[in-house]
Amino acid sequence: MSILSFRAAAPAPRPTTRDEAVARFLSGHSIEVMPRTAAKVADFRALLPAGTRVYVAHIEGTPIEDMVATARRLTDEGFEAMPHFPARIIADAPELSDWITRYRDEAGVSSALLLAGGVTEPRGDFDNSMQMMETGLFDRGGFTRLHVAGHPEGNRDIDIDGTDINVSKALKWKQDFSERTDAEMAIATQFCFESAPVIAWAEALRAAGIRLPVHIGIAGPAKLQTLIKFAVACGVGPSLRVLQRRAMDVSKLLMPYTPDDVVGELAAHKAAHPGFAVEAAHIFPLGGIAQAADWAAARTAPGRARASL
Repeated sequence: MSILSFRAAAPAPRPTTRDEAVARFLSGHSIEVMPRTAAKVADFRALLPAGTRVYVAHIEGTPIEDMVATARRLTDEGFEAMPHFPARIIADAPELSDWITRYRDEAGVSSALLLAGGVTEPRGDFDNSMQMMETGLFDRGGFTRLHVAGHPEGNRDIDIDGTDINVSKALKWKQDFSERTDAEMAIATQFCFESAPVIAWAEALRAAGIRLPVHIGIAGPAKLQTLIKFAVACGVGPSLRVLQRRAMDVSKLLMPYTPDDVVGELAAHKAAHPGFAVEAAHIFPLGGIAQAADWAAARTAPGRARASL
């Protein structure tokens, strides 16, 4: 008998604990700011890990100069700035080209989140992100990463008769586009409060042949009233019931919400199913960026979390 047959079997891999799964799930997360909230932060380096991707939300009425200045500051402080490009507030291709050039040349930006935008009527030629992508301006401008919007619980702006027909068609178009652009692409989603709709939606994407990785939206810690206000305004779907049930529990009504339950469930699913479409987490700091950054740091790198947590 060969001596090799007497070698001890390799030890079985140690099961992943919940904390380990959460830390892995949140590793490399992104976060979001607006120019007016960024202006209140003395130094992002005191809050965020170096290299964090920071989306810069573009709300209608915000001057492009403020957006570019915020992106430039983030780049200078060592972060990857990813500004929003809301189609419905961009007048035409020349204005889109101007934005791309300014972000690239003045702020060192090469990443963008493309979305329709939160206005009902287009300001100019663009009604959706696909029309911006079709111009080819992002490729010609040297943008190497493009994220597109996803809605695990539907999108009231483009759903038809309560179904997601338009959303599904748009995602299939974007999957096809990802195969002819030089940029890396991913789907960045709206936040929700339950894991089950996210898991079902992600599985449906793969079944439909959509292979783009998903960066799932997570609502950061906040007062319950604040979250409900944002959730209703943003059209969050059935998972809003998580907040509604919490609001009915007097013992929890005054306690701040944290996303530990939904993140823990998604992290456990990811650990058990490595092929899960969700690649990363994107944090919406609805209760403030410092609070959201502390929450994430306490679960990924406890030494970074501030004593105020």
